[in-house]
Amino acid sequence: MRKIESLKKYKFLLEELTKRDFKKKYKRTVFGMLWSVLSPLLTLFIMRLVFTKFFGSSIAHFTIYLFAGQLVFSYFQESTNTAMMALVNNKDIYAKVKMPKYMFVLSSNASSFFNFMLTLAVFFIFVAVDGIAFSWNFLMLLYPILCLLGFNLGVGLILSAVNLFFRDTQYLYGIFSLLLMYMSAIFYDVSIFSVNMQRLFLANPVYVYIKYFRIVVIDGNIPSLIFNLLALLYPVITIGIGAWLYKKYDQRFMYYV
Repeated sequence: MRKIESLKKYKFLLEELTKRDFKKKYKRTVFGMLWSVLSPLLTLFIMRLVFTKFFGSSIAHFTIYLFAGQLVFSYFQESTNTAMMALVNNKDIYAKVKMPKYMFVLSSNASSFFNFMLTLAVFFIFVAVDGIAFSWNFLMLLYPILCLLGFNLGVGLILSAVNLFFRDTQYLYGIFSLLLMYMSAIFYDVSIFSVNMQRLFLANPVYVYIKYFRIVVIDGNIPSLIFNLLALLYPVITIGIGAWLYKKYDQRFMYYV
């Protein structure tokens, strides 16, 4: 309850920080916020061109299959990367003004979420063009989107705190993100692996949300209760750890800026 009251108190500040982060990202660019859509589309085009010959022949609606993977992973990558630098980049502000430091992580995540929603709209256009019929099942996508939002926030809280203490984090995370991309089955089907290996993929939260999108949009089904609980488990764990780090080390943050 105290956290909710704090968010209400700093609502205006959160809105202004989000606007600042969004404008800063596209400052002095020709296309501005259009890059929110152009960037993932260009990546999709390249991946479609490269991987169709090797992986696409046996996967139904391969463009949508790719787009779903790229959509979720790009949002995760942008959200966590910007959140990781939130405390480091805003040290001059919270060093002078008393305010909750997690507000900077929230604002960076809000900006990334807005970009994600713009690309999601384009995703649905591609779905329609590819001949996939829209159904009421699509409303279930709200669930993985909210879970992914919470998961990204939790990871962002953890990374921002750890990166403040250990600046090597940002470089190590770059390598980890690359590994995670290849382990998220963005351009290949996990059915080529053994059953035990397929289950191991579920330990990757990003893959879980990508698979959720594919089950609903491409297969036209709703994931099982266990799968839904697994999707919820990851944000609960990461937000819990992130909140604990901020509560425990909040007073020490200033000594490392």
